[in-house]
Formats: sequence, C-alpha cells, structure tokens
Amino acid sequence: MAIDAKKVIKNAWRITKDPELSCLRIRVPGGHLPVKYLSLIQEIADRYGNGTVHITTRQGFEIPGIPFKYMDEVNAMIEPILEGLEISKGVKIDDSTKGYPAAGTRNVCACIGERVCPKAAFDTTALAWEVERTIYPNDYHVKIAITGCPNDCVKAHTQDIGIIGQIEPVYEAAKCVGCRLCVKKCPAGALTWTGKEIVRDADRCIGCGDCADSCPKSALSRGGQYFRVVIMGRTGKKNPRMARTFLQWVDRDTVLKLCRNLYSFIDKYINKSLPKEHVGYIFDRTGLHTFKEEVLKGVTLSPKAKVVQHIEFGGYTYKQG
Repeated sequence: MAIDAKKVIKNAWRITKDPELSCLRIRVPGGHLPVKYLSLIQEIADRYGNGTVHITTRQGFEIPGIPFKYMDEVNAMIEPILEGLEISKGVKIDDSTKGYPAAGTRNVCACIGERVCPKAAFDTTALAWEVERTIYPNDYHVKIAITGCPNDCVKAHTQDIGIIGQIEPVYEAAKCVGCRLCVKKCPAGALTWTGKEIVRDADRCIGCGDCADSCPKSALSRGGQYFRVVIMGRTGKKNPRMARTFLQWVDRDTVLKLCRNLYSFIDKYINKSLPKEHVGYIFDRTGLHTFKEEVLKGVTLSPKAKVVQHIEFGGYTYKQG
C-alpha cells in the first residue's frame, strides 16, 4: 500500500519496521485517563491491531500492528477520545473524525500531583491540561513535563521545558520551639537557627516544603505556590544533557505564556533548510539572551521571580570537523 509518510506521522501514526503495519499513538495529557476510554482502546487493539497496547515513556498509549488500510476507520473510532479528552478541555481540532491533526508536540507528561501525593505543591493534571490547551495542536517537536515538587518524579530535567512546583514556606516565630528539626530536614541547607529564630536563605531555598512538613508545632507552613522552570534538557544519542534552571518563583500565568511564546521563538529562529531541528539546538545557536527575549514577551514577572543570567550546560561536548 502506497502511503504518504509525512502525512501518516503528522496524523499520530508510526512508520514501523513492517511496511504494511502501523502503530497509533493516543495522547493522554497529564497521564490521567478516564477509564471509560480503556474499553475503546482495547477494542481497537483486538479488532485492528495485534491485541496488545504499549504504554509509552510519555504516558500515552500506542496500539501496534494496525494495517495502514484501516487508518481512516480507526481515526473515526477514536473520535470519543479526542472529543472527551481534548475538545471538551478547550483544544481546538477542526475535524475530530480524522484523528490527531499534529504529532510534533509530544504528549504533556505529569506526575500524579497533589490529587494523591502529599509532597506535591499543586494539581499537576490540571496544569497539564492548561498547557495542552496552550500548545496543541502544533507540528514543532517539543517535549514538556510537569512535576509537583523538586523530587521531579516525572524527570522534568530531561525535557525541553520542565515545570516544577515550589512552595514558599511561611514562618511564625511565636510557634517555634527551637527544635531545629526543619534545619536538619532542609535538603538545600537554606535554614539556620540564630539562637532565637529560624532564618531562611531565599536564594538557596528550592521550595520543596520539607521544612513545613517536618515542623511539629506548625511554626513553618506551606505558603504561596510557585514554579521553577528548567529548560533545554534532552535525551538522544547525539548530545544528551540535563535541563538547567531558567526561572524560579514564577506564577502560573508566566508558565503558560512561556509555553505559548516558545513556539514563536522556534518559528522565528528554526533552520528551515533542515528536515527537523530540535529546539535545544536552536537555543544553542541563538543563545540565552535571544531565548529570554522571545519567551518572556508579554510576561510581567512578580517581584519574587528570578531569571537566570547565564546557563552552563553539562553533558558531552562534540567538536565540529
């Protein structure tokens, strides 16, 4: 069967090692899926595929073993998933009977967040949906992940954009008994005991909330909720590296505007002579100053917000030539 590979891939179908078979990708933004859709996924796998489903590293599903000739039928079958998971959440898809309109921007990953985890600073699934509404559908290859606290269970540091929850601890000296348990528990060494009270070094605090969780008298409590944004992490065989901090102590609106502006940055500076250019390499070519100028357009930072002035990435370095 003759196929248009670019069209197939854009429609969220894979080109596989078998020229007659494909593999359908199902987006699950935030990794949270109503169970009513599982029976539909099973039906597609049994009727058209090989009876199995692969759970991807990006928290979506892939249904392998589907002949290309059934693509249109399967696209029509997944309309309830697109309607239920995307259109009702504000994602605009022109015709949901034809499957996914784009696959470049990958599924937005998220840890389980405060719906379950006591460490999480916020509802990660809800933010994942807001990000999904902001960036999808889009053809540019972008990976975004959201984690509820600095434990980073979702591995935000291996993404183009990693969003990490932070909380600002609030101290009430009148309740403090000087036990210094918070000082011992702080993983960043941001707290000291003066002999009279606890002092927090705001530059060292990572916003994990461990101090508040450990205080037996509630002298430290979880205060305002903020975000740290790390950028340009990546996996891959050419030059993998960990993301580095770009913003700290920013609000939700800033995070969403940054995600939206990221696409303007890519569109403006991507090397269109190449088949594909990863956003990390665009960043490497243009530099932090240009990136910062583009992604912070229209953003009003609060007095608490911090923006880095320099980023030094680790990882491998390859010389040209």
